Amino acid sequence: MAQTSKQPENGVSAQDVKKIARLSRLHVEEDRLEPIAEDLNGILGWIEQLGEVDVEGVEPMTSAVDMAAPLRSDDVSDGGKRDEVLKNAPKSDDGFFVVPRSVE
Repeated sequence: MAQTSKQPENGVSAQDVKKIARLSRLHVEEDRLEPIAEDLNGILGWIEQLGEVDVEGVEPMTSAVDMAAPLRSDDVSDGGKRDEVLKNAPKSDDGFFVVPRSVE
C-alpha cells in the first residue's frame, strides 16, 4: 500500500495523523490531515530549536520568581466538619452518605 503523502524526515505525515486520530477515536476529515500534519511538524520544529539553547549552569526552576512553596503538615483527618458536610446530603446514616445501589 503506497502512501499518498510524503513523510518528512523525522516528522509527522498525513498518514500518521490519520492513525493517531483513529487510535484516539477522533474523526478528522481527509482534507484536514495534511494541514494538521504541517501544524504538528511546526510544533516539533520549535521543540527541536529548544534543544539548541545553551542551558549550561542554569538551575531548573518552577517559577520566574524565587519563592518557597508553602507546605502544610501531612496529617490525615476528616476535616473536622463531618456534621456540616452531612447536613447537605439527601440521606445519611451513622455519619456516612447513603447512596443508591449501583451494582445488583
